[in-house]
Amino acid sequence: MTSSTVAAVILAAGHSKRLRSEQPKVLHRAGGRPLVSWVVQAARDVGCAPIIGVTGSGADEVRSVLESENQGADDIVWVEQPEPRGTGHALSMVRESLRFEGLALVLPGDAPLVRPETLRALLDAAAAGWGSLAAADDDALALRTVDAGHNAGPWALPVPEIFDWLDKADAANAGGEFHLTDAVSAAAREQPVATVRVEDASEVLGVDSRADLAAVQRVFYRRSVDALLAAGVTVLDPESAWIDAGVTVGADSILHPHVTLLGASSVGSGCTVHTGAWIRDCVLADGVEVLPYSVLDGARVAADCTIGPFARLRPEAVLEDGAKVGNFVEVKKATLGPGVKASHLAYLGDASVGAGANIGAGVITCNYDGRKKSRTVIGEGAFVGSDCILVAPVEVGAGAYTGAGSVITKDVPEESLAVGRARQKNIKRRPR
Repeated sequence: MTSSTVAAVILAAGHSKRLRSEQPKVLHRAGGRPLVSWVVQAARDVGCAPIIGVTGSGADEVRSVLESENQGADDIVWVEQPEPRGTGHALSMVRESLRFEGLALVLPGDAPLVRPETLRALLDAAAAGWGSLAAADDDALALRTVDAGHNAGPWALPVPEIFDWLDKADAANAGGEFHLTDAVSAAAREQPVATVRVEDASEVLGVDSRADLAAVQRVFYRRSVDALLAAGVTVLDPESAWIDAGVTVGADSILHPHVTLLGASSVGSGCTVHTGAWIRDCVLADGVEVLPYSVLDGARVAADCTIGPFARLRPEAVLEDGAKVGNFVEVKKATLGPGVKASHLAYLGDASVGAGANIGAGVITCNYDGRKKSRTVIGEGAFVGSDCILVAPVEVGAGAYTGAGSVITKDVPEESLAVGRARQKNIKRRPR
């Protein structure tokens, strides 16, 4: 390695007592991802290599989550801190992994809001002096305190010199820990350590409590809304919109108050998402309208569809161009072709519905017999009458009709009418 080498050391060790959680602190989620995932991404964005993760309790879980998220990416070297003895001690664990002359970004794994631009500024400042610290205050080095168990940083520090200063640090504090700030403060008395002032103080906000986690989440939502507003999206009440960082929304779309957009959701241009809609990992094409209080999870919706109000699209639901799913209709692992209408109180599971078909109120596809699930096929232009039960596997042919209230257990040929119900009898009441 050369003097231009830039590594990243991510301090991802341990749990937080204040979070009162069995889960490692850095795996709590904000903005749609674990906290530490954002830190790793920022390090990658500035070209750090190697990236070293320092883990403690919960190490296997942290490694497993990151390896899963990054599809087996092998650019992270893992080092274990056997006991929680402070941030300085955690950094000292990576001495053998950083045998080069250059700079190391030292990043707390619980501070997910730092931007790549800030990390580049840190590296530039450190290259001009001895090291650098990102903070919201110009005199941060003199003012910063470190609570026990709460990481300090981010920093850009020279390698291998920082290890010499860590060797001189002691644990003469209430927690008996070796703090990185002690080593850097000692170094600053002999050589310049720059403070890179961040305009947004939230960039250096770490998570050590549920209140901190909520504050970080709010910042992610604010950033997402700001980006959408700048891209030509109307957000009627920015304070009430909950939008994960990975979500995209096209220009001229309108988001009403109390909309939630999560995960890898993508909303096209000219869409309207009304109050109370909850959407996760969905793809909505242009011109879609989601009416109030609908729930969409893992669905794909083509152009000009209408959903809701109070509709539910479950994973693998597919709506093709112009389809309509109305009040209290649930769709699961089913494809509704172009122009299909299911306007009221229906359940369509494990089904294929052809273009232009009309599904009446109260229709149910009975897809499970207690042992296996089977599919229902409804042909183009078919009309399924209100309150029909379709017992899968069954097929209703193109242009066929089923009479209201029928239980359909056999295939219905094309252009036929199927009635599967008992004949009505009118019985005169006995005199009282």
